[in-house]
Amino acid sequence: MGKRYDFPIPFGWYAVSLARDLAVGEVKPLHYFGRELVLFRSESGEAKLLDAYCPHLGAHLGHGGKVKGEHLACPFHGWEFSGEGVCKHIPYAKNMPPRADGKQTVHAYPVQESSGVVWAWYHPDLVAPSFELDTVPEVGDAGWTDFRVYEWTVNTVIQEAAENAADAAHFVYVHTAQDIPRGEITHEGHKRFARYVGKTADMDENGNIDTTGTRWRETVLETSNCGPGMTRQRFMGLCDTIQMGLVTPIDDQSMHLRFCFIQPQGLNPLQEFIAQALTDEISRQVEQDIPIWNNKIFQPNPILCDGDGPIAQFRRWFSQFYAKPSGEDALKIRAVS
Repeated sequence: MGKRYDFPIPFGWYAVSLARDLAVGEVKPLHYFGRELVLFRSESGEAKLLDAYCPHLGAHLGHGGKVKGEHLACPFHGWEFSGEGVCKHIPYAKNMPPRADGKQTVHAYPVQESSGVVWAWYHPDLVAPSFELDTVPEVGDAGWTDFRVYEWTVNTVIQEAAENAADAAHFVYVHTAQDIPRGEITHEGHKRFARYVGKTADMDENGNIDTTGTRWRETVLETSNCGPGMTRQRFMGLCDTIQMGLVTPIDDQSMHLRFCFIQPQGLNPLQEFIAQALTDEISRQVEQDIPIWNNKIFQPNPILCDGDGPIAQFRRWFSQFYAKPSGEDALKIRAVS
């Protein structure tokens, strides 16, 4: 049986860990991008990501490897590698092997740590980062909570899951929304922006919600994408909420999805209840989508109607994150864009 999806893994910045989940001196084996990886935090606090296998005799650096200062020591023979993948020390060797002396022998991924996340740049051709990450200044601010995190492993590709944002009609038929949401959508290079306006029953300063149907409060959802791996959403209404959507390809058929929410400090009990209910509901809706994502196929030439959202526009925008292929692979990419 062939693969369900023919997409390559799109290039971009991806979350490989929450910053709070990687302590100084900690070493973690990971599997993303269809590769075995090792993530570690050096004694100076720098997060580093390498391909996992030692170029000496093939040990997995993430299983038993130890941080030695700024280096990662192999569990098999103690060879030490910098965060740039250069062998810096062999404890029992008199001379550095010429193939390793001053050379990168393990692939190192560009890493940034911002907005409470450790990000790694992936490109199938090992091309340097071509765009910068957005930051979320509220993350880590004393006026906002720590992350409330929900996460899933999903058997789909990023483009298929992300297309939900453009598929307006599914909100009624999957998530039982009363109306199909309509918003303003713009694209600027590697970024995508959308804004949706609605209304909800008003709440007074004591946390009492109006039940008369006479007082309403405007609700606004602003969303932005920074490449394929980062989505930021801000819900404004009864309880301001910021959501970071972190999606990381496990391989070319599956992905790791995290929703990380922060909300203002000092909410009254009713606001806290609403805040928790909002994040739970958003996550519940993801779990309504997952059975569909796990079992659907990609239709490269779908029959669309006038009530569908801007799906073709979204696909054209997303296609920029596929490395330029040649031959048969080029034909596959052109079919989706």
